[in-house]
Formats: sequence, structure tokens, C-alpha cells
Amino acid sequence: MQQHVFDNLGYTDLAQTMHIPLINLHSGEMVEVSVPGACSFDRITLHRSLTDIDMLCSVPMMKTHVLATVTLGMKNLIGLYPGSIYASVRAGVHDRAARAGSRGIAFEIVDMVRANKLGLVVVDGSMAMEGDGPTGGSLVKMGIIVAGTNPLATDMVAAGIMGFTTQEIPAFSCAQKAGMTPVSVDEIEVRGERISDVWQRFKKPSVVTWESISNFWGVKEMQ
Repeated sequence: MQQHVFDNLGYTDLAQTMHIPLINLHSGEMVEVSVPGACSFDRITLHRSLTDIDMLCSVPMMKTHVLATVTLGMKNLIGLYPGSIYASVRAGVHDRAARAGSRGIAFEIVDMVRANKLGLVVVDGSMAMEGDGPTGGSLVKMGIIVAGTNPLATDMVAAGIMGFTTQEIPAFSCAQKAGMTPVSVDEIEVRGERISDVWQRFKKPSVVTWESISNFWGVKEMQ
């Protein structure tokens, strides 16, 4: 499946042209990493390449999400749950986290962030999405890039630009309970444009629970 995505989106040709290795993180050699004080997964299986690197960079598009409310640098790492272990649509991941009490798929997001060496987040806000993303939303031209070395802080700033408070995003509250900082936007040093100058009230998604869609979402892909 991943190779099909690489080929159809042009990444295979791009990697060959630029002589950059393109790694399918969903199959190949896997290792287990521990997540001390985990929300749901005290051990997570990852592609070995993720444990051999010095730093991981997450480059998401700025958008809303019907499960997570927003999907930014931290939520972007959900894709690192390898399909060969957790199935192509991660149904088992979300089922387990939901049983543990995860709100807005927060547990599975935060555990994966803490299992990795995420040291840089670059949120692409050139063109964003509002409403019922990631598939039913509407495009919003923002013309901004939000970047930072603290994943939670960067996401909090990006969400603030979208008109969301920190308390509205379950993954942020979960991350803070797990010991991640900052606690509030006031603690963040924001360089460049001020949040108030680029702020825009995004149309909020119609948030649903994993349990409400688990019986039909992704069923075709898993058969």
C-alpha cells in the first residue's frame, strides 16, 4: 500500500531524481521501544530507522480533524504505527486507546510522540483546511509557516492561529499530563509574526468518537 502511495503521489520519482532514500516505514525491520508513563502503549513497535536517527522532523499540513480536532505536528506521527504490525488503518491502535479512555485519539498520539526523537515541527500553513477534515473540509489560504523545536509548543501556536484554545485539543491536555511542556501559550517565545496578526477563526470540525465510526471506517481497506 505504501509503495502505491509513493508512486502515485510522485515521491518515488522525486527521491530518485534527488538521490534521497525513500523508506517505507510500514514494513521491514522493526524494533520495540518503551514509553515510560505511557497513556496507553507502554511499548510501541517502530521501524528500526526511526531509532537510528538523531532527530525526527514532522511536516504536516495545517488542518482540522473530526477525531483529533486539529492535526498538526504531533498528530502527524500517527502514521508511524507500522501497518505490518498495527494494520493499514490502525483500527487496533484506536480500539486499545479508546478502551484506556483516550479522548480524540489523544493517547495514541502522545505515546507515539514520546516514543520518537521528534525535534522539529514545520507546519505548512500555505494552504490550510477547516471544517470536517481531513477529508470533508474546505481549503483556507493562510500563507504562513509555523516552525519550532518543541512539538507541543509549535502545535499550540498553530492551533491558536486557527482559533482554537489549548483546552479544546485533547492531545494537548494529554501531553501536558504526561509531563510535556509548555502548559500555556504565554510560556512560548513566538518569533516573527504575532499570533494576533495572523489569527483566523477556522470552522470547527464536527467531532466524533472513534467508537462511533470504528464499525465502518476503513473496513474495506482491512479486507
